[in-house]
This record gives sequence, C-alpha cells and structure tokens, in this order.
Amino acid sequence: MSILLIIGLVLLASVLLLIFWFAITYNKLIRLKALVDEGWSGIDVQLKRRYDLIPNLVATVKQYAGHEKGVFEEVTRLRTATMTAQTLDQKVEAEKGLTTALKTLFAVAENYPELKANENFMHLQKELAAIEQEIQLSRRYYNGAARNYNIANSAFPSSIVASLFSFTRVPYFEVNASERENPGVKF
Repeated sequence: MSILLIIGLVLLASVLLLIFWFAITYNKLIRLKALVDEGWSGIDVQLKRRYDLIPNLVATVKQYAGHEKGVFEEVTRLRTATMTAQTLDQKVEAEKGLTTALKTLFAVAENYPELKANENFMHLQKELAAIEQEIQLSRRYYNGAARNYNIANSAFPSSIVASLFSFTRVPYFEVNASERENPGVKF
C-alpha cells in the first residue's frame, strides 16, 4: 500500500468519526431538551390545576372578608399574569408573585374564625396544599432535566454543537425567599 492510500484512509476514518461524534452529540442535546420540555409540561399541568382552584378560593374568602378588596384584586391580577406569560422567565417571575399573594390571602383568612371553620374553605386549602406539593415535585424534576441539559450545552466539546445549532441554556424554576418558608396553608 502506498503512503497516500494510508493517509487517505486515516483522514476518511477521522472524518467519519467526527461525523459520528457530531450526530451523537446533537441527538443527546435533542433528547435532553425534550426532557426539559417534559419537565416544564409537568409543572404547567400543576400550575393549571392551581389556576383553576384560585377563583373558588377567592370567592370563598370573599364571602367572609368582602372588604379585603385589594388582596383579591392582586391575586386575580397575578393569576392572569402567570397564565398569559409568554416566556419561561416571565412565567417563573409571575409565579413568585402569585405565591406571595396566595400567602397574603391565607393571612387574611386567619382573621376570620368562621371562615377557617368553613368546610368548603378547608377542602380548598387541602387541595391547594396537595397541588403545591405536586408543583414542588414537578419543579424538582424540571430543574434536574434543566441542569443536565445546561451542563451538556456548556461543556466542551458538546458546546460546539450546541452553539452551531442555537441550543440555549434554560432557566431553573427556583423558589423565591418567601417560598422557602412553610406554605401559608394553616388549619
């Protein structure tokens, strides 16, 4: 065999290995992005459940505490803001505000003993507590998927493929300082 043939075969093998690595890395990024999307979908389902519960909760509290108009308007405004948020970052920020507003709503409810004894209100509180637990579990799954995707997106040499195909980092769905406290659901 001539030296040119050997060099040609080595170059061909190198190019084929590079193409193979490129395809594997691209597919890995696609798979990880799909897991991130799946994780966000799980959060979105739980948030929808919470959005559907909020009007019932506000209506129940309003029956007993009608003069707390500002609290009800704020909860309603933030609920609308979270439902209409266009980007993940906007949704995360709006959710932080809604969580704080719900805590305020429950603080108002604390001032009305007859409301705390209302069976419908107690049921809504329990349902909200269960939904908040599901949101927390969904958030954990999403953040794990986001971590894996962001690492693959940033680590060399897969970052080369990520930048060529515009794979961008995704934000974590983190809790704000007020959420680090126990939820405002009290019995």
